[in-house]
Amino acid sequence: MTDATIEKHGFEAEVGRLLDLVVHSLYSDREIFLRELVANAADATDRRRFESLTHASLAPPEGAKVRIVPAKAERTITISDDGIGMTREELISHLGTIARSGTRAFGEALAAAKPEERPSLIGQFGVGFYSAFMVAERVEVTSRKAGGEEAWTWASEGKGEYTLAPSTRENAGTDVVLHMKGDAEEFLEPMRIETIVRKWADHITLPITVEKDGKDVAANTGNALWRKAKSEISEDDYTEFYRHNAHAFDSPWATLHWRAEGVMEFHALLFVPGMKPFMAVEEERTSKVRLHVRRMFITDAAELLPPWLRFVQGVVDTEDLPLNVSREMLQSTPVLARIRKAVTNRVITELKNKAKDAEDYAKFWANFGAILKEGAWEDAEHRKDVAGLLRFKSSAVEGWVSLAEYVGRMKEGQESIFFLVGDDVDTLVRSNQLEGFRARGIEVLLLTDSIDAFWPERLDSFEDKKLCSVTAGGEELSKIAPENAPEGEAVDAEALIAAMKEAIGEAVSDVRTTDRLVDSAAVLASGGDGPDLQMQRLLRRAGRMNYAPAPVLEINPRHALVARLVARQAEGADIAGDALLLLDLARIQDGDPPADTARFARRVESLLSASNG
Repeated sequence: MTDATIEKHGFEAEVGRLLDLVVHSLYSDREIFLRELVANAADATDRRRFESLTHASLAPPEGAKVRIVPAKAERTITISDDGIGMTREELISHLGTIARSGTRAFGEALAAAKPEERPSLIGQFGVGFYSAFMVAERVEVTSRKAGGEEAWTWASEGKGEYTLAPSTRENAGTDVVLHMKGDAEEFLEPMRIETIVRKWADHITLPITVEKDGKDVAANTGNALWRKAKSEISEDDYTEFYRHNAHAFDSPWATLHWRAEGVMEFHALLFVPGMKPFMAVEEERTSKVRLHVRRMFITDAAELLPPWLRFVQGVVDTEDLPLNVSREMLQSTPVLARIRKAVTNRVITELKNKAKDAEDYAKFWANFGAILKEGAWEDAEHRKDVAGLLRFKSSAVEGWVSLAEYVGRMKEGQESIFFLVGDDVDTLVRSNQLEGFRARGIEVLLLTDSIDAFWPERLDSFEDKKLCSVTAGGEELSKIAPENAPEGEAVDAEALIAAMKEAIGEAVSDVRTTDRLVDSAAVLASGGDGPDLQMQRLLRRAGRMNYAPAPVLEINPRHALVARLVARQAEGADIAGDALLLLDLARIQDGDPPADTARFARRVESLLSASNG
């Protein structure tokens, strides 16, 4: 080759700016260069296979593969393929130019992206090849078009110009030679290259090898299990793949494997874990199902499932997206929206089917029920489906209860599904909030997850039965007669109530008598149309209590303590201290501390001293 045969070309101005963006703004994500170059090589081989369907002479050679050769002494990495190859004009078109709109869009997306999002942006609008300049001070591309005799070498240092020169290559395909920068020596290690290939391209069926100690060593399994027929896969195969994909040690509770055909085509292999992962999935509210395009891993941040199904693991592989799809495109493409909908509906259907086995479903619910409840809060489209999958502990029966089972057991005249929210079932079972419901034989669902303070309001009803917190259900309860006549005569407490209101002040929104207590003297209830007591508790802890009314203090007119207070007040005694003590007792029974612990302690000491006197 003589200087006369070497053509010098300048990059388009847009390409020069693009290279600067890639090299400097994506510096911390350098390993992505290998994914992009391997993807290009695999794509070129696929295109050659496609062309051979109509031109048999273009068929790739037997044993076609992507070969990666690191050479420490020469400080080079060579990525070779047996793909379709490029002509001189195609080298100029593909590597020397880029659409101006594409460059601007890439720059804008890059500026707006978080650092962890940038790897997925690099494939946009053909940018992937240029990632080579993150690690290479010079890049040479020698290519021969399938069906042609000429080969050409494109070379550049990524600084404004490139050269083209005639070259030789025995067979059709492309060699990309990277002359590595001084600070990119890690990528000259065969082990490092193997790790990158396994991460990004393990399931590409085209073999990928890395030269190691003079031998080509397989770097990918090429086993896209999700593309195989179910009849060819054993349970052990599924379990092994699940453990590899999810970095887990358990066996899947459910396996979903199907192929969607028609308007859109994709393969999916999803798993519901058999146990909670060591890293709590509650912490990061995004689905990590892996998106592949023609077996090439693209991202695990495509959010293929809604946050309330984020415990599902697995792979979705589609032909309907380009290999260089970017995060920006993922958010806007209607193809992915349709895939998300189809995958979500399939998982919901599987959960409905599995829920028919109550004992088996209980294992799933214990692990992921709290996460599933989030769907009742945030997903209007699937809220009714989620409602049918919910399970609860109950005041009436052992085990887990569905809303449908609850409705089937409702008492005559009962209009609402009653629930009580708290920190744990044992405490809720002993709560005085349940006394009136037990007396009437009304079942109450016991909710103990943090999300339980929120989702009932959004769900609102199930099978036309309104969900109602027991702390706000006094009015309906009073319409249902107790199964046994209550003990004791009710005292007239109007004067006592007036005195208590004056003593307690704004700590409560009202004081009133109630018939929903049996053994207790007082209980708290929700005030007005505001949130139930558990929600008020959460608002109070968050310093946002101004958004909720103060609770109502309800007293039992049949209780001996209330009768004693009525008598003392009628005698002219000051019952202010007793009223505050009764309020504190109600707070304690509901799981809250007294408003003034020191005052409460002094009052109890005073009462104990009086009783011992």
